[in-house]
Amino acid sequence: MGKFGTQVPLAKNFNKNIDYMLKELRVEENFDVIHHKIDAGGRKIGMFYVDGFASDVATIEVLKKIKSLEPDALRRNPIDILTQGIIPHQETETSEDLEEVIGQVLAGQAAFIVEGATKAILVDSREYPARQPEEPDLERVVRGPREGFVETMVFNAALIRRRVRDRSLVMDYIQVGQRSKMDIVISYIDSIADAKIIQKLKNEIDKINIDGLSMGEKTLEEFIFGKNINPYPFVRYTERADTGSVHLMEGHVLIIVDGSPSVMICPVTFWHHLQHAEEYRQKPIIGATLRWIRYAAVLAALFILPFWYILATTPELVPENFDFIGVKEAGTLPLFWQFIVAELGVEMLRMAAIHTPNALATALGLVAAVLVGEVAVEVGIFTREVILYTAAAVIGGYATPSYELNLANRFFRVIFLIAAASLGLYGFVIAVSLWFILLVKSKSLNTPYMWPLIPFNPKEFYHVLVRSPMPLDKSRPSFLHTKDKISQK
Repeated sequence: MGKFGTQVPLAKNFNKNIDYMLKELRVEENFDVIHHKIDAGGRKIGMFYVDGFASDVATIEVLKKIKSLEPDALRRNPIDILTQGIIPHQETETSEDLEEVIGQVLAGQAAFIVEGATKAILVDSREYPARQPEEPDLERVVRGPREGFVETMVFNAALIRRRVRDRSLVMDYIQVGQRSKMDIVISYIDSIADAKIIQKLKNEIDKINIDGLSMGEKTLEEFIFGKNINPYPFVRYTERADTGSVHLMEGHVLIIVDGSPSVMICPVTFWHHLQHAEEYRQKPIIGATLRWIRYAAVLAALFILPFWYILATTPELVPENFDFIGVKEAGTLPLFWQFIVAELGVEMLRMAAIHTPNALATALGLVAAVLVGEVAVEVGIFTREVILYTAAAVIGGYATPSYELNLANRFFRVIFLIAAASLGLYGFVIAVSLWFILLVKSKSLNTPYMWPLIPFNPKEFYHVLVRSPMPLDKSRPSFLHTKDKISQK
């Protein structure tokens, strides 16, 4: 018996094929896996499909056509007659492997096993449950489309094709997983994207040997990119169709996973995680200003707490004009532990906000502001300065466009704080240096993570710092090694 990758050819014996399908699909035990018996055109036909995936209209039309056959219509070449003239559906293919047929049935297609034929017919009559495209919560814009990706791969591909009407746009379909075969698509513009990047991605995906992608795109990311303990993201997620389309035209590759509203963009650098669509929906000077403010917020999220801690605990480092920096009234807890408790409290509040129903969100905010904030200061657990600078760091984190980058920065913020508390200024400098070396040595699909800062490319780094007017931005990023390097002829 063949399972999980082993081929099982269809036999001449119709009952043997049907019995194999019934046993492997557990038809008798599953209420939603349907086996429909058909006797038409002089042959027996077994139809298999999953009830929740099948389109009622398509299924009824197929059955009506088959039932209307003449008594001897399928005596000769039944597969050709059914696929070419009877089944009224464009997405029809055949398979000689029962294991492939089972996989496609579980993926939503309808399968027809015909008496005397060594091929099965697969009809893509899927109609997935799907929600309407909505604006993503994490990537909102004031100006721009309100469409975001949904959990259905076919719809997501359509949202991209609506914006990228290029004949060389490729949607390469792959299944991953030995048991639960997950549908994924590698999308790229063949006339732009680097063939080496595409081939490397496919090679990494081919190496995946797992029962199923339990956490969808995150599991896939860990197999391709996450084989180390580096917390920084090597792939950018987006839920916006316009953002994904723009990266396609730059020469990036998208990975679309069925069941996920997030699309992976690769390869990317550190700076890609700091970009936001709002910068390109405003005038260039406004977009550049928004970008600088965002960079300042990210720097604050990383360094403001450990740097202020050093100045507060080492008053001789504070210039005379900045004597307001420091602690006016010491709290009950040591300053370092105040920051640690505050970090843990913010993290617990974040988790609580995720699990709190919308109707109780206001109550959670009041509890956080009044009880955790005011009362904690009044009883002396926290000083007001700790509350102030922790809030500044948290706000800077929320201004980071990439959620994954924000989590990584928060992790290193605590590391910097521990280093500053342990070894003072020297510990802080050493920790920041090691952090920077980690980023410099990191690579995403052989792309330097800190490019174009290291290796330094002045022209490209200028575009990282400044949002240029689109008519002046004529070249694609050089690190992508695109086939067509000029975007404006």
